Amino acid sequence: MRIRDILRRKGDTVATVRPEATVRQLLAVLAEHNIGAVVVSPDGASIAGIVSERDVVRRMHERGAGLLDRPVSEIMTAEVRSCGPGDLVEDLRRTMTEHRFRHVPVVEDGRLAGIVSIGDVVKSAIDELQSEREHLVGYIQNVP
Repeated sequence: MRIRDILRRKGDTVATVRPEATVRQLLAVLAEHNIGAVVVSPDGASIAGIVSERDVVRRMHERGAGLLDRPVSEIMTAEVRSCGPGDLVEDLRRTMTEHRFRHVPVVEDGRLAGIVSIGDVVKSAIDELQSEREHLVGYIQNVP
């Protein structure tokens, strides 16, 4: 299975915030879309960083509530790992597990083309296992 297969099912819409948006505005986007991370982008196509709920919680613990009025660029992860639509889901699953991150932007031709979460990756694995199970059961039931 490829990343494009996940995007085909879930869609390619990506919530983004501008680097100068406040952390308070970021939280509003997270709540509005019921998501755990957003891509930080000045134009909706390029990637300046990524920021998650976890980033907010950790920085608020360190810096206090004043963080809410600071720009997202102060807490985002600027070195973002991305993948392409043609990449294998299995490879991404391994990378996400090894490096302990839960959201990966999908980039195609230098532009933001989607985002994949660990939940999307796990769901794809479950779907593959279910499909294999159905094929095996069908095979066994048809053996004379």
